[in-house]
Amino acid sequence: MDLNGHYLLAISGGVDSVCLGHLLHAAGVRFSLAHFNFGLRDQESDGDELFVREMAAFWDVSLFVNKANKEEFEVVGKSVQMVARDLRYQWFEDLVDENQYTGVMVAHHFEDQLETILLNMLRGTGIEGLYGMAEKRGFLIRPLLPFKRSEIEEFMVENKLHWRIDSSNKKNVYKRNFLRNEVIPLLLQGFPDGLMTLDDTFQRLKDTGKAFFHLFSEWKSENIKEEGTFQYLDIASVKNLPGRHSMLYYWLRDYGFGYADVVEIYGAIEKAGSGKVFYAGKYMVNVDREMIILGEYDLGQKELKIEETDISLSVKSGKYDILQVDAPIEIDRDANNAMFDLEKLKFPLTVRNWEIGDKFVPLGMKNEKKVSDLLIDLKVPVIQKRSVSVLCSGNEIAWVVGYRISEHYKSDANTKKVMYFKKR
Repeated sequence: MDLNGHYLLAISGGVDSVCLGHLLHAAGVRFSLAHFNFGLRDQESDGDELFVREMAAFWDVSLFVNKANKEEFEVVGKSVQMVARDLRYQWFEDLVDENQYTGVMVAHHFEDQLETILLNMLRGTGIEGLYGMAEKRGFLIRPLLPFKRSEIEEFMVENKLHWRIDSSNKKNVYKRNFLRNEVIPLLLQGFPDGLMTLDDTFQRLKDTGKAFFHLFSEWKSENIKEEGTFQYLDIASVKNLPGRHSMLYYWLRDYGFGYADVVEIYGAIEKAGSGKVFYAGKYMVNVDREMIILGEYDLGQKELKIEETDISLSVKSGKYDILQVDAPIEIDRDANNAMFDLEKLKFPLTVRNWEIGDKFVPLGMKNEKKVSDLLIDLKVPVIQKRSVSVLCSGNEIAWVVGYRISEHYKSDANTKKVMYFKKR
């Protein structure tokens, strides 16, 4: 903690936050107060606010008070507690940004930590859910995490300090209250030292988690290849890998895929489900023949115009330098690049998404071929097909960008000037 900093203390009026306020005041730490009156307990909530105002005056610190409208709690799929939490923390973040506070102090203690971990386990969690709350994360600071509630109350009683009691904490309407009032006391009847044992277990699991994420980071850097907007994972590198579901999950979770999605994705691998696709938000996973490919779902190409004097092209599949070179010139046989007889092109050229029904005469052929058939023949993965664009001269396709040019626009013995698209 920076003793020269200026902190914001989230204060409800309960024993934990009031205790933390007294400790900060006694230590000479500069702080202000933030109290959110949700109005869920009517007069009792207003009593909490009045008490906090009195504490602000006693400590001679500034106070911010916010109030919620009942309409704000009407969020589909979210409990009142979750909505209240989101409103509270967003407000704290805004106050930090506006006033440049060093951080926000919150008074979570040991039992809060245990309840959080148990709730995570009951809802379904990976190893990080067993970490619980961090003592410091972002702008949030939790100095009381090592202390039990009984120790906090003992300090307050010994020093004849007062606090507010939230009557709703005694009601088992909320899952956290049920754990606090029913489950944990019952657990301690059979295991008197259970709290400390669980804390030790969670600390060991946290350390194990750190080891896992270190190994995962190395595995990811060695096996996940990036090219343009896509990421690639060789199926062979994960097929017999111990903990493969976890490896896939921690790769894909930042893109919106859950553990259940990963189980389905790996199921497609085991069934050799080439071409199978999975969606999460704007992202898509394609299980191809030898690769798992991750990329954005919406890769539509905005229509572009290319003038004869342009020197570059940027499309979803990559960036190109546009050069004009006198013929004769050695043919570039890299499929990513393209060479055209400049005189055969009609400007401005147009770049757009390929469409069902598009046809052209591929280089080396005499007859038209559908672009869709060309992409199938070249075994282009489903996810990459969405980002394929075509370059048109007039109404004709001159190039399926990155794959094949048209026979009609190739440079030949009569070419004087070549327009050369070279991928960077």
